[in-house]
Amino acid sequence: MGRPKIKITLVEQKGPDKCHRGINEIGRSWDYDTDRGDFCPMAMHSLFPMIDILRFGGEPPVSRFGDHRFCCPDAGVINIFKIETVEEE
Repeated sequence: MGRPKIKITLVEQKGPDKCHRGINEIGRSWDYDTDRGDFCPMAMHSLFPMIDILRFGGEPPVSRFGDHRFCCPDAGVINIFKIETVEEE
């Protein structure tokens, strides 16, 4: 049994600006293993510690929505992402 797959989904935007990497579509998802090259490096830098916790069986902080949400570090954009493990088909 390998490490679980991780899905990253843009769930909200709070800042007044658009993402310089074009991550502006609420509901868009990325597979951590296969889509990393299409994802913003700044946001990935923020998400990576939490993804690592999930992949190795830990439990990152849970949001008030009952899931794991974290934001990008660009204060003008403030994209909020949900990360979750997904079962392989």
